[in-house]
Amino acid sequence: MDITVRRAEPGDFEAVWRNFSDESAYSGTLQLPHPSRETWRKRLAEPADGHYLFVACAGDEVVGNSGLHPASRSPRRSHAMALGLAVPSPWQGRGVGTALLAAVTGFADGWLNVFRLELTVFADNERAIALYRKFGFETEGTHRAYALRDGRYVDTLAMARLRPKSP
Repeated sequence: MDITVRRAEPGDFEAVWRNFSDESAYSGTLQLPHPSRETWRKRLAEPADGHYLFVACAGDEVVGNSGLHPASRSPRRSHAMALGLAVPSPWQGRGVGTALLAAVTGFADGWLNVFRLELTVFADNERAIALYRKFGFETEGTHRAYALRDGRYVDTLAMARLRPKSP
């Protein structure tokens, strides 16, 4: 099945909420379990300035989401954005993450003049790390005991990608 990526719309909040209800999706991010529908409704209806949210669709079904977020409020970091991505378990390994990353990196490179994309990924998430490397992300370091996940502090890798071509 073809995966298409588009900007998230307010009406997508239920689907994004459902995606983050999947343990595999929320445990791979810094989101908490048992997400609130209202939180996702607000995020999609009223995105903060400079935040760009995307969804991946298989037909009419939202099967993953991604976002670009300012890395900092400081003008000295205006060239950088943070990337987040989540794909629920039934759709992992089916090209959803690849489609989302292709769309998001293309948008950042071609339309936002972003020079540096950065992310954190749990150090034991080998599938995600391989996907990020495929798109030019490199490991810059390890954050030890970075986040609590199911009662344990877990390490993450700091990864970043510099834009391959200057405008």
